[in-house]
Amino acid sequence: MTRVAIIAALPGELKPFVRGWPHSTRNGIDFWAQRDEEEEWIAACAGAGQDAATRAFAALEEGGPIELVFSVGWAGALSAGIAGGTAHNMAGVFDVRTGERFNCDADSGPLWLATSPRVAGRAEKLRLAKTYKASLVDMEAAAIARLAAMREIPFYCIKGVSDSLDARLPDLNRFIAPDGKFRMRAFVLFAAIRPWHWPALIRMGENSRKAAAAIAQSLFEFLDAGGQIRNSNGYSNLQP
Repeated sequence: MTRVAIIAALPGELKPFVRGWPHSTRNGIDFWAQRDEEEEWIAACAGAGQDAATRAFAALEEGGPIELVFSVGWAGALSAGIAGGTAHNMAGVFDVRTGERFNCDADSGPLWLATSPRVAGRAEKLRLAKTYKASLVDMEAAAIARLAAMREIPFYCIKGVSDSLDARLPDLNRFIAPDGKFRMRAFVLFAAIRPWHWPALIRMGENSRKAAAAIAQSLFEFLDAGGQIRNSNGYSNLQP
């Protein structure tokens, strides 16, 4: 049986894809699993950042070898031409910390992803676009790409756009705990008394919802062409 791993940072990034799948939590990591006669699909998220992605990968490997791995989730746009709420199959990933470059195994077109150690604001987005000629930025994919390369297994990356180049968001880094978990309660309390942030946060929420659905659609098109698992879990009419 082929084991396919899907790794994200946050449960919301996986929610449309894993709806109806058995769920468990262990050591701060969320897991979902589903299978048919030939494949087992296993999904996990441990938080934001490369360390959290590495923990998720290692936890999935405890159940046996992985033959194929996807890095999925939300990303920021580095170009004004990339719309919020859309999903993109990446051609490859740059690690901003080390300068490493990892190719994806799919013929995915021209878009590259930069993996940064922090949530990027507009100035940092412009710098990343210029330095790496990248189109999107995330915080996890390079770690997964590196582990896949070390194991010589195929690596794919699908990212959905949660925030545009010109999004005027508060600094979200302050709400990411050392273990990569997002401190939602602190964030809600912060945003509640700062109404000038509400329009941008509402747009980000709507973009994130659409992007997660678009990521799920792309995954199902790749992994479930026959529609067996999709239809059994109510995905025949999946909408953004």
